[in-house]
Amino acid sequence: MREVMTKTMARNVFYGGSLFFIAIFLFLSFNSVGYIKNTSTSTATLTDSVVAGKRVWEANACIDCHTLLGEGAYFAPELGNVMRRWGVQDDPEDAFDMLKGWMEAQPSGIEGRRQMPQFNLSDEQIRNLANFLLWTGTINTQSWPPNDAG
Repeated sequence: MREVMTKTMARNVFYGGSLFFIAIFLFLSFNSVGYIKNTSTSTATLTDSVVAGKRVWEANACIDCHTLLGEGAYFAPELGNVMRRWGVQDDPEDAFDMLKGWMEAQPSGIEGRRQMPQFNLSDEQIRNLANFLLWTGTINTQSWPPNDAG
């Protein structure tokens, strides 16, 4: 091989390298889209109640204290799997009752424990929030969180 790279050789290295990395980028992009399509959630399971529950979640800034699927603050527990931890993932009525009881009991007043504020949510808002949390429990998170407690 020559010790000096000619202009033609440099151009060939540039174009060849560019084509190679564009091909890798396209392959990874299409592979990623296909992978997400196979493991992600389906919009078919989104109901109006789930969407309304997400709005309750956002309006009350729950993510300022809680994490949801690993995103958010680490002040309070992970809520992506809360319904499974409570044992009510398959029963929307029990999920509503459990969440309503929990929300209405806040703040607990236990000294030395973090306190959740009282949001004074209506039954409909709590039902929508419960449906949203039930829906998040159906997402394929690929074993996240690593333990049940989040």
